[in-house]
Amino acid sequence: MPTLAGILGALGGLDHPAENTTELLRLEKRLPPLLSVIAGMVDLLGFFTLGSFTAHVTGNLVVAAAAAVRGGPWNLAQALAIPVFMLAVAAAWLIARASNRHGVVLTRLLLVIQFLLLLAVLAFSVTTAPSANPHGLMAGIAVMIAVCAMAFQYALMRLALPKVVSTAVMTGNLTNTVLALMEVLSPQQPLTPVDRGRLKSSLYLLIGFLVGCIVAAPAISILGDWAWSIPTVLAAVAIAVR
Repeated sequence: MPTLAGILGALGGLDHPAENTTELLRLEKRLPPLLSVIAGMVDLLGFFTLGSFTAHVTGNLVVAAAAAVRGGPWNLAQALAIPVFMLAVAAAWLIARASNRHGVVLTRLLLVIQFLLLLAVLAFSVTTAPSANPHGLMAGIAVMIAVCAMAFQYALMRLALPKVVSTAVMTGNLTNTVLALMEVLSPQQPLTPVDRGRLKSSLYLLIGFLVGCIVAAPAISILGDWAWSIPTVLAAVAIAVR
């Protein structure tokens, strides 16, 4: 895990406006799989310890609607997740506009914010134990912070690394992967253009998200609320990716 001095160094590096094209290309290749792992962990941790999806926030709308129609315990955090996500994405845009940064420099800035938000989730979870009552106020607060962390990650992909496949739309990534594989395996004229590089990227992101879920599941049993330390550490590692 990068030291605090290393993270502060990354922050300090944001003062330089020059953008390294080679480093940007490396980030486009190396960063998304790691972010996908983080998203998978945060989503599973949020669902099992806090009772809400924290990465795929639209799932909360489905669950909340089902609870409203069929009855059952109402989780206010599920209903609030989407508007909070939207506000956090808007905040990321405002920060990007105000900072007047792009590419590598903006990527570092938004990664630092994601790390700080996940660190806040970790600190809040180990001090208030929101998992003890997933429908309570403390759990709701933790969910909102985690949703904001993921909003900054997804905004990062659109604002700083727009050429990269999104780490948020796993359904879309799965669809693109299957269609691309069918085109590759078909001996006939392709129905759609096949971008093998994009196919590889989608596969990496799907595998990364799955790995994140697989690692987070036993971490909950072993570490409890401290399981949030794993995506927090990985978020710190993401800042140091070169």
